Amino acid sequence: MSTQPTIKGWCPGAYKPMMSGDGLILRIRPRLARLTAKQALGMCDLAQQYGSGHIDLTNRANLQIRGIKEADHEALLEALNQLDLLDADPALEGRRNILVTPFYEAGDITERLATALTDALHKLPELPAKFGFAIDTGEAPLLADASADIRIERSELGLILRADGTDLGHETTEATAINDAIKLARWFANTRTLEQRRMAQITQQGVTAPRPPSEQPQPSLTATGALLGAAFGSLNAADLAALITTSQATALRTTPWRMFVLEGADMPTNSPFITEAHDPVLSAHACPGAPYCPSATVTTRPIASVLAKRNRVQVHVSGCSKGCAFSKPCALTYIGHDGYFDLVRDGCAWDAPVSRGQCASDVLRNPSPMRPSDNFLDG
Repeated sequence: MSTQPTIKGWCPGAYKPMMSGDGLILRIRPRLARLTAKQALGMCDLAQQYGSGHIDLTNRANLQIRGIKEADHEALLEALNQLDLLDADPALEGRRNILVTPFYEAGDITERLATALTDALHKLPELPAKFGFAIDTGEAPLLADASADIRIERSELGLILRADGTDLGHETTEATAINDAIKLARWFANTRTLEQRRMAQITQQGVTAPRPPSEQPQPSLTATGALLGAAFGSLNAADLAALITTSQATALRTTPWRMFVLEGADMPTNSPFITEAHDPVLSAHACPGAPYCPSATVTTRPIASVLAKRNRVQVHVSGCSKGCAFSKPCALTYIGHDGYFDLVRDGCAWDAPVSRGQCASDVLRNPSPMRPSDNFLDG
């Protein structure tokens, strides 16, 4: 039996950045998953001035500036505050883990609920750092696979409040949903043990089912604007700034799918970002790898990109056995170990490998490490 390695129980914030192999990682939590064009362009400038010039788009729809020197942290915080991208209270900034369905319209129920929850964050009890909420109140749920502990969704009759890890929720209304969510968070805080950090570990079953989830959106022109993908969630700040400017987008909206929306913009041509639906790289997972992470001993993303395009399966290339980029089974999972790769089939980075000690050239040279049944995209 395999055991998942211990992973850090917190995420980098703005006031509490995390040290990595290329410097500090600072996380920005966009309010309502949205930055105005001015804020987005300012963030891109700061990522180039104080960081490595690369921004991560996370699976919680947050943004991370990488490669920051410790001496520059305070100056960067001040600049981000000038852009109104941070909360004045570091404690509230750390609690603002709120996912929203990205195609909401100004003034609709998604925006109203997310705003009300943001205003009520001070009422929450002490919660684990990764504990979060999803306001998934579009016509059909889009965030079912995204990380959240308490979910506000639609049923066929109205709104429901659903604890993550359960299929059913409890009926609520717009007027009561936020108070109900706070009560559920307090129940979790009073019930959990020190080892239980997520709602799915101690869930309460409800009685009402949410609407059937919609398929995950693909890069396309939507009613909100152009939805584009970013390979492995990595955004080159200079490229992003140029795209925002030339597209005349009014805002940037983030998603938990390594995609972003250019609000009000048409689909660009000749973009450095992913514009085609079902691009295999969007289904590939890879952490930054070496030399950007001190735990990694191998290069990851260039290899994952090649494997995804060649094999047409879900691929995970992890710099180490923690598997930070993806915690679910994949058809092919390559794990870095002392500069070489181990291979796990249909498993996670911490599962027992079927082969060990392949160098990068061996991994890339092997024409097909799959069984025929692995190739689910050809069916």
